[in-house]
Parts: sequence; C-alpha cells; structure tokens
Amino acid sequence: MIELLAPALVACLLLACVLSYFGYHVLMREVIFVDLALAQLAALGGALGHSLTEHDDGSLTYIGSFALTFLGAAIFTWARPGAGRIPQEAVIGIVYGVSAALVILVLSQSALDRDEIEAMMTGRLLFAEWSEVGTMAGVFAAIATFHYVFRSVFLEHSHAHRDINKTDHNRWLDFLFYLSFGVVVTSAVQLAGVLVVFGLLIVPAASAAIFYTGVLQRLLGAWLIGSIACAIGIGASAQWDLPTGASVVTALGAVFACLAFAERFVNARRSDGPL
Repeated sequence: MIELLAPALVACLLLACVLSYFGYHVLMREVIFVDLALAQLAALGGALGHSLTEHDDGSLTYIGSFALTFLGAAIFTWARPGAGRIPQEAVIGIVYGVSAALVILVLSQSALDRDEIEAMMTGRLLFAEWSEVGTMAGVFAAIATFHYVFRSVFLEHSHAHRDINKTDHNRWLDFLFYLSFGVVVTSAVQLAGVLVVFGLLIVPAASAAIFYTGVLQRLLGAWLIGSIACAIGIGASAQWDLPTGASVVTALGAVFACLAFAERFVNARRSDGPL
C-alpha cells in the first residue's frame, strides 16, 4: 500500500509547499479565484491538445495548457476595464465561466472516454508515477528559485495591492507573477486536477492566516496544514475507495473548519477571563 501512496503523498507535499506561497500572495492581492480561472484555462488547453491528436500526446497537452495560462496571465494583468468600475474579480469570474463552458464544448466533440475526461478535470493523484512527480518537482524548483531571488520585490508588490490609494501598480511585475503562477498551475492541474489545485492554494493559506501574521510563519503553517490534510485525504481515498481529488479537498475543508472553530473557542475563553 505504501508503495502505491508514496508518489501521491510526495506530489501533494510539493503542491502544498508551492501553492501555499502563491496562496499568501493571492490573499494579499485579494484575487481569490484567479487560481481557479487559471486552472480552468489549463484544463481547456489540455482538452484542446487532446482534441488535436488521436494519440495521447502529453507534450501537446502541456503546450496547449501553457498557451492558455499565458493568455490568462496577460488578461489578468492588462484587462482592468472601466478605471475601477469593474473589479478584477469580475474579469476573473468571466474568464472562468467562459473557459469552463468551452471545456464542455470541446470535450463533447472529443473521442476521449469518460475516465480520461474525469482525470483531466479531477486529477489522478492516486495513480501518480515517480517520473511525473520528478518533472513537476523540477518545474517547481525553477519557479521557487525565481521567486526566492525576487522575493522582496514580489512581497512588496503584493502588499501594495491592499493600499487603496496606490493605483500605479507595476503591470510587468503582475504579469511575471501571473505567468510564473500559470506555469505552476499548468504542471499541477495535469496531475492533481482543478479542485485540488484551488483547494491547496486557498485553504492552507487562509488557515494559517487565522493564527499567524508573519510571512514565514504563514508559509510554514500553510505548508504543514496542507500536507496534513493531503495525507488524510489520500489515506481516506485509498482506504474507502473514494475519488482522490474530492477526498483531499474535503479533508482541507474539514481541517479549516476545525481550525476556525478552535480559534473562536480560544478567543471566547480569553474574553470570558478567569472564573
């Protein structure tokens, strides 16, 4: 059993680590659903790649996914209509809805069977292979190195998004952020699926924000929370033969609910004071 679960667990540890970092930035920028939109664009690119070949061509699928996420990065960077009259979340929602509809249309004309379509949308973590995990780790290492070198610039820029009086955001920094984020999403969604990628981006970062304010504390806390939830979800999936992606996302939600309840309970005890 452990031999079967090991690649999935390692993949989840990598995903939790990298997506926790991007989750911190997403919360600071208040663009919560940008990951869901980028992941849906990656799924659309993958569906288009599959539809253009009769064979399982992984390279064409990846190229299609990256091309669409590149387009999404450009849209989210420069398409801010109406001088603030339309929030960026509206643009993100429109991109997500249209890309989701296009995925359905493309797949309706595809020769893919049901299992292949489900794998594209919900992932196949439980059947991950070490070669796939290694490739994903290499991509994540390159992106992590890039963000580590320019960490101060990206952190300052993300924090500046909360300043309502600051309107001169550097569009090129935004584009580099969304593009590097898109590379991570493109690599992750092929293996983990849209829901798992979104869950690991938001839930661990939000959970850590309940208890911590420092950047390093939030990153480490989010990685730990995401890793524990992934282990629970994958274990439950293997034990009871449940869909892996849905199990992981459910575990993430359960962990968040427990932490939020614990925080409210502790605060209530503190406010009551000693008996």
